[in-house]
Amino acid sequence: MQRIDRETVQRILDAADIVEVVSDFVHLKRRGANYIGLCPFHNERTPSFSVSKSKGICKCFSCGKGGSPINFLMELEQLSYYEALKYLAKKYNIEIKERELSEAERQAENDRESMLAVNDFAMQHFEHNLRDTDDGRNIALAYLRERGLSQAMIDRFHLGYSAEKRDDLYSTAISKGFTEKYLVDTGLCYRTDRGTVTDRFRGRVIFPVLSVSGKVVAFGGRTMRTSKDVAKYVNSPESIIYSKSRELYGLYQAKQSIVRNDRCILVEGYMDVISMHQSGVENVVASSGTSLTEGQIRLIHRFTENVTVIYDSDAAGIKASLRGIDLLLAEGLNVRVVLFPEGEDPDSYARSHSSAELEQYLADNEQDFISFKTDILLQGTSSDPIQKAKAIQSIVRSISVIPDQITRNVYLSECARKLSISEKVLVLQVQKNIAENLEKQANDQKRHQGEADIADLVDTTPDTPTTATPATAPRPEADGVAFRMEYLRPYEEELLRYIVKYGLAYLCDYADASGNITSRINVTQYILEELADDEITIANPDYRLLFDAAVAMASADHSQRVDAERTRLRGIIDTRLADDLAMLRAEATDIAAAERRESELRQQAEQELDTRLDDYQAGYLGHTLMSDPDATIRRLSTDFLTTRHQLSKVHTKYSPLPTERDRLPELVPLAVYNLKNAIVELRIRQLKEKIQQAWENGDHEAYKEYFVNLQQLNQLKRELCKYLGERILTRPQRR
Repeated sequence: MQRIDRETVQRILDAADIVEVVSDFVHLKRRGANYIGLCPFHNERTPSFSVSKSKGICKCFSCGKGGSPINFLMELEQLSYYEALKYLAKKYNIEIKERELSEAERQAENDRESMLAVNDFAMQHFEHNLRDTDDGRNIALAYLRERGLSQAMIDRFHLGYSAEKRDDLYSTAISKGFTEKYLVDTGLCYRTDRGTVTDRFRGRVIFPVLSVSGKVVAFGGRTMRTSKDVAKYVNSPESIIYSKSRELYGLYQAKQSIVRNDRCILVEGYMDVISMHQSGVENVVASSGTSLTEGQIRLIHRFTENVTVIYDSDAAGIKASLRGIDLLLAEGLNVRVVLFPEGEDPDSYARSHSSAELEQYLADNEQDFISFKTDILLQGTSSDPIQKAKAIQSIVRSISVIPDQITRNVYLSECARKLSISEKVLVLQVQKNIAENLEKQANDQKRHQGEADIADLVDTTPDTPTTATPATAPRPEADGVAFRMEYLRPYEEELLRYIVKYGLAYLCDYADASGNITSRINVTQYILEELADDEITIANPDYRLLFDAAVAMASADHSQRVDAERTRLRGIIDTRLADDLAMLRAEATDIAAAERRESELRQQAEQELDTRLDDYQAGYLGHTLMSDPDATIRRLSTDFLTTRHQLSKVHTKYSPLPTERDRLPELVPLAVYNLKNAIVELRIRQLKEKIQQAWENGDHEAYKEYFVNLQQLNQLKRELCKYLGERILTRPQRR
């Protein structure tokens, strides 16, 4: 299978800016935190196509089309998934090479997904420890309360507690079916010299690190001990899912606020981020104690061009961190700096001041980087010309990395005025620095190219030969397997169609032995449980691939997604309702009639919200699977969601007929039992052949055993007939 390696795909997706991609085809205008324009998928005069930079999605609220940059390109330009990837790679100058995915790379894909799964389990386990254990409540939760954190912030950042027990997480994870390999590979556990496996974060408050898409990639742990021999903070080691130079703590929670405020506030630690969020300043992220990296800066640049860096009053720490400002400037960001009073940091200041006071302090004390860096570097240099010259050179080097020439010139003028030095001298020095930087970049590029060429010459070891399969070799599957797959295909197709179209739609209630309703069952859950009860697997490989993907997606927690969609729909419906009510009140002549009409409009709005949310949830699986990287899943999902026929309006004008969605409680069980009946028919056919062979071979014992089995299958078929009636005689039509 031809694939683009996952790392390259991730680079493409990270680089793709939804606003930039859509702007190539649609003229967009800023409206609040989002952008809006005329929908490219249908003709319209009033803009209804909304683009959210923070969420990385676009959506037409009229025709409903849109999605991620990949989905947008696939729909608009009729591209395949990988063609859309190639388009974006070309746009962002990312080199890609298509090739056959090796066994090692397939294993790496599996390892990545397994590590993300074990991290997600660990986060839930740590949250449980904090919330539901005595030590968690008495030690960790008490500490967090002492630091002034509310329950809302604890929940929002998924804070937790790792028990003091040596293998609390390890033993729990193993009992849940996770393997030791991934517990160690993620850094959640480690193997000691004595061969035992130990939890890395035991006895610590846990701060999960989420990627920009919300996946748990790492953890930080603060010790609850007072001993100086114990490290205050322990962090996850780097792995195939976590690179600390590419992650920012709090970005997942802050990205919408960053876009809304068009500014990112950069602090140092976990508690700085959480305390400022609690104070109402939510566009805050942290580099988590590491020096700011180019990868982190590019991550910020996806959401805004404006950055405010916050420092405490530690002068030595500030000077050590000034390199980060140069990296921000080199990326083309507009940098402001805030210095907190002596003895204060973002955490302590946010806890001791109100939200309004914090915001006012930030607004009043922001400085441009020239003023800030000048004040810091020139301290104590008034009587030392050499040190003053070095400080000026450092400031000029910072100006030299700014990519925009106009911005550079403005800063040069400000620097010359502030330092009482000739602007012409500064311009010459900047030009010299730029030339040196370009030369260095060229030399680095040549060196890297030379190293790559040498590696190509040295790496001449041929691939390990494999034993070729003769062209005349028989196929591994017997004719009976092929017949079984073809026979069951229409029945499996019918089941998959219901899953793709209505996978998360409510189907029925689950009742226990006493008749008490314990849970609500959706279409996918019902089909999965029915098949599992009889140990039935999907026979056709392509359908099995789609089935497994749908089940995995349906098993995830969709509560946040549903809540977000409810909020979005509520905003749309409430806005329209407000307009309708305003018009009604302006035109009302009869107060009583107006009140009745207002009540009707409110009721209609609530019904519309429930209906649209229900429709969104029911069709979520299908619409998501249509964007899956796997071509088979994408093709089958698209086929199942495509309506080839539409009932004439003549049939529904006077007496609306029940829709397929209305009939799901009848149709889905019917499809399940049709498949079961087809499997029974196949087993009866196979048994009859075995009975014939046993009779011809004179094997009376086998004959008797097969005959008993045949009687049991015939009894099972009669029971199915009671449910299916004559409908078992008709095979589902191929669609």
